[in-house]
Amino acid sequence: MTTDLFDRFIKDKGPLGKWAKQAEGYYVFPKLEGPISNRMSFNGKKVVTWSINDYLGLANHPEVLKVDGEAAAEHGMAYPMGARMMSGHTPIHEQLELECAEFVNKEKAYLLNFGYQGIMSAIDALVTKNDIIVYDMDTHACIIDGVRLHSGKRFVYRHNDMESFEKNIKRAAKMAEKTGGGILVISEGVFGMRGEQGRLKEIIAFKKEYNFRILVDDAHGFGTLGEGGRGTGFEQGIQDEIDVYFATFAKSMAGFGAFLAGDKDVMQYLQYNMRSQTFAKSLPMAMVKGALKRLDMLRTMPELKEKLWENTRNLQSGLRAAGFDLGTTQTCITPVFLNGEIPEAMAMVNDLRENHGIFCSIVVYPVIPKGLIILRLIPTATHTQDDIDETITAFSAIREKLENGTYKKIAAAMV
Repeated sequence: MTTDLFDRFIKDKGPLGKWAKQAEGYYVFPKLEGPISNRMSFNGKKVVTWSINDYLGLANHPEVLKVDGEAAAEHGMAYPMGARMMSGHTPIHEQLELECAEFVNKEKAYLLNFGYQGIMSAIDALVTKNDIIVYDMDTHACIIDGVRLHSGKRFVYRHNDMESFEKNIKRAAKMAEKTGGGILVISEGVFGMRGEQGRLKEIIAFKKEYNFRILVDDAHGFGTLGEGGRGTGFEQGIQDEIDVYFATFAKSMAGFGAFLAGDKDVMQYLQYNMRSQTFAKSLPMAMVKGALKRLDMLRTMPELKEKLWENTRNLQSGLRAAGFDLGTTQTCITPVFLNGEIPEAMAMVNDLRENHGIFCSIVVYPVIPKGLIILRLIPTATHTQDDIDETITAFSAIREKLENGTYKKIAAAMV
């Protein structure tokens, strides 16, 4: 007799799911309420929020709300009703593509209805079973899932490690000679967990010798790095060498959707061969018009990026002066590394939220190794110096309790 497929869900809920009873609704799937800003409501209290993907403070900006509201009133949230290839294509979608391509200095751009499924589908379309993928081991889950779709060989290199990269690109080149295929290298412009930039300039230096193409996921670099917020490629001076550039509207643009950009022939190929776009609904008009407004603000309001970086510098320098380990972040993403187990982390975050009024993301195993805790802060242009000072004071207090065993005792009592 066969086993019931669902039996294992009762016995093994997964490394995060096993904590659902204690964590759900508070540590995972929390409910932040009120207008998106530097301070919101959580569990009946006002808290400083460091977990919102709104780098430039556009989510609740009055100009953005006006355009979003007018577009929704005119078109609703359904229009255009259909996939781009069939019935969901409009001149406004084309206009946004033209402006995105111009902004990132590429020949052509192609809109995606969602970033996660979009980059997965792009990877799937770019390679065949004869091609080889080489990718950084710390890339985002959407890239990992895209690589899993690949039926050919793939090699993973240690994070931002050029010795490991060279070893694996050599392996890929030998394999490609046997299969008759090509090589796709994948890196992020900014790694979202630790805040490091991808070593794109060093990777690209290998292109002539090994004849590969590179796809860069710049979800966190777009809007925050480079001249005018044009991304990590501009920051490192190698934008022209990026073959396929990906950015999302879900971070600096405070919306949803994404785009790919590159040479016209490549973008046209993806336009006709990406299954997630061929068979899925088009990006709604309200978001398309809203994205045009947000993009215009990136171009014409440099003070937004300047304020973001002022807050970033003040937050990171203040935390470092207080003795905190921020790793090797080179971007706005601010990870604070602490040592402890999951129960201690839960007690610590409860204290941070309930008694200090600070809300930030907590990252634990299996996302990172056991015994390590990351408190991940995302500064925005809407944060204030008071927010920063309160946070540093709170972090100093919780670190002391973590180190003297207070949270371990609390966790044991809870269990």
